[in-house]
Amino acid sequence: MSYTFLGNGAVAWSIALAVMLFTFAIVTAVKKILVRHLSAVAVRTETYLDDVAVSVLASTSPVFIGVVALFAGAQALAFTPRATLFVANGIVVAGLLQVALWCDLGIKEWLFHYRRNRNGNDAASTTSTAALGFVARAITWLLIILMILDNFGVNITTLVASLGIGGIAVALALQNILGDLFSSLSIVLDKPFVIGDFIIVDDVPGTVEFVGLKTTRLRGLGGEQVVFSNSAMLKSRIHNYKRMQTRRIAFQIGVTYQTSPQQLQALPGLIRDIVASQAQATFDRAHFKSFGASSYDFEIVYIVKSADFNIYMDIQQAINLALVNCFARESIEFAYPTQTLYHVGVAPPAVCSQQAPGASLREEQSMS
Repeated sequence: MSYTFLGNGAVAWSIALAVMLFTFAIVTAVKKILVRHLSAVAVRTETYLDDVAVSVLASTSPVFIGVVALFAGAQALAFTPRATLFVANGIVVAGLLQVALWCDLGIKEWLFHYRRNRNGNDAASTTSTAALGFVARAITWLLIILMILDNFGVNITTLVASLGIGGIAVALALQNILGDLFSSLSIVLDKPFVIGDFIIVDDVPGTVEFVGLKTTRLRGLGGEQVVFSNSAMLKSRIHNYKRMQTRRIAFQIGVTYQTSPQQLQALPGLIRDIVASQAQATFDRAHFKSFGASSYDFEIVYIVKSADFNIYMDIQQAINLALVNCFARESIEFAYPTQTLYHVGVAPPAVCSQQAPGASLREEQSMS
């Protein structure tokens, strides 16, 4: 006597069970071999992408492998069209869920390696990347859920349209906040500056202290905290002095108009020797630039080989002291704002004084 269950005999069920067990064993073995091989490769490389791949592959769920094995075994059985559709939908749902788990873990692993590579020094960017990771994971799961519903015959067009309309309404209501959020992500990913950089934004100098989801905060030179919205920050022209490699310095000096032509001709060479004597400076040029209101003006340009502001100030101080000593030795005087007034003597005009009545008569009488 032959027994049947769901339209299949004992032999068919035995074959299906054997196929299922064989498939489960093979897929599990292949998974372990791939994980072991990729782990050996990841140890020898510096990139963390292969580490992420190893973690994602190792996270493959045994439940998913079991569903794949059940589907393989079901191919040896004869089911009704409804049951066949149910089995097909089941394997599709399992595959989509496994893809969602892979993506979710991949995002988590990327965030973990990103934070580790930054040595935990940039807490603000860690916060921003965590927000980026949350958004990416939410979008992944939303897409997977929509695909599962569509696989079961649910009309998701209306749902997607509703989500789109709702998303537009939320985006309009929160456009400033969302703008600052995406600006924060742009700062984190593009890195125009990082925490600790000295920057100037809209003529406001300061050291970057915090980069958050909505604002970026600078510590001003006076000790005050200056807060910019991230959107306003990216719309501004930013000068990042922390990333300077060299400094180009241009300054002027003036000498008095009593300086002789021979001294004027010798000055560029004297200045060149003074600047070139500085180990951290490269002389560029020194020229008699113009005639000032009270001086002959010279312009000097040199390059500081370091971005350190203190080194620049030390060099400038040494140059200034050397110029003072040199000018004293060469009897050259520094100019300062002066005015010379030339007074030309002119005879004063005759002053006519009124005479009292009868004065002329008295004079005539005295003369007679």
